[in-house]
Amino acid sequence: MPSPKKLLVVDIAAFGWNLVKNLPEFQPATTFFPAVTSVFQACFRTAATPGAHGLVANGLFFRDLRKVLFWEQAATLVEGPRIWDKFRARGGKVGMMFWQQSMGEAVDLVVTPAPIHKHSGGMIQACYTQPAELEERLNEAVGQPFNLMNYWGPLANHKSSDWIVEATCAVLGMRDIAPDLLLTYIPHLDYDLQRHGPHGEPARKSLDLLLGYLTQIKAACRENGYDWIFVGDYAIEPVQRGAIFPNRALRDAGLFETRDIRAMDYTDFFTSRAFAVVDHQIAHVYCKDAAAIQEAAEVLRQLPGVCEVLDRKAQAARSLEHPRSGDLLIVAEPGAWFAYPWFEKNHAPDYASHVDIHNKPGYDPCELFFGWPPPSVSFDTQKIHGSHGSVAPGYEVAWATSLQLPSTPKTTMDLAAATQAWMDARA
Repeated sequence: MPSPKKLLVVDIAAFGWNLVKNLPEFQPATTFFPAVTSVFQACFRTAATPGAHGLVANGLFFRDLRKVLFWEQAATLVEGPRIWDKFRARGGKVGMMFWQQSMGEAVDLVVTPAPIHKHSGGMIQACYTQPAELEERLNEAVGQPFNLMNYWGPLANHKSSDWIVEATCAVLGMRDIAPDLLLTYIPHLDYDLQRHGPHGEPARKSLDLLLGYLTQIKAACRENGYDWIFVGDYAIEPVQRGAIFPNRALRDAGLFETRDIRAMDYTDFFTSRAFAVVDHQIAHVYCKDAAAIQEAAEVLRQLPGVCEVLDRKAQAARSLEHPRSGDLLIVAEPGAWFAYPWFEKNHAPDYASHVDIHNKPGYDPCELFFGWPPPSVSFDTQKIHGSHGSVAPGYEVAWATSLQLPSTPKTTMDLAAATQAWMDARA
């Protein structure tokens, strides 16, 4: 067997310490706050806080456009140096598979979903890859193209992880392009834990599948000369109360404005004095002026289920404040989460009943369920039984590594630093 000279980092969605604390291989670590996918991945690749790199949530409000966009993929949204900059400058090769904001990143290999939405309806399934011919090579290696329907929406399931794990193992063995550092992702655990919560049979089955994937990945690493780091990005906690609707509270207070289009309530971010961009258990609240900030803060402090209302000074104290941040950042109580709707179902905008992850002005976990009639998605927030983002006590993430580290990491920032140290030692 070749001696390990390369490193694979696997970001495992929803991999909480609470799931594996009885397995001696894994250890706990405190993760980045807010504990959501894009924040974690931006923090890890920069070894910096959201206040430094500016990826403050999965969705951002672009003030100059007066528009909310979720899951945008441009690498330029993540500001600052990368942990691999010196490594690549001295000839090291880096790859990213299924990490957010990877398009246009200064790396040597990229694989990420990039479907083409047709004007006539429907979409052309495709991945964006660098080098461009890698998509065809991976489809051949796995035996089929990546199916985006298994990655998000009512049909999201372990088949997305099947494909990514197979593709990752294939890349490790591609002698011509296998990078020295490869970052990849396993998503499926997140789906069942949001649907059913972190306890019970669905969670156990999803975890068993994950442990099987990790065994497969370890074998591929040994065969191809890689060490590995497995790390969760956040832990799912059980939802113990109904959803919280901050935009309804802001609308009732006269701060959030809408347009009535054929009896459908559409946002008016041009005239709204305050609105919340919700993302699981956190929400950035954007306000038009100082008076609106004060009014919104008073409204949200009185909203049941809100445990913290952080102004910009409080955000700065926690290394969260950035020009993209909300004028307020609200955090849900343990067991609670924020839902984006300001509307009732009979006045819902057209996009509300569809999987529309980029244009909905808030994260919508109800997209994991079919509504009626299919293929519409559910409006029923009571279906959600797990959430994340607040970094509640007792919900650390799990990690493990084959590296011999000089000290035991206690946080995911420590693991990012360990990855950078591994590269610096080889630069």
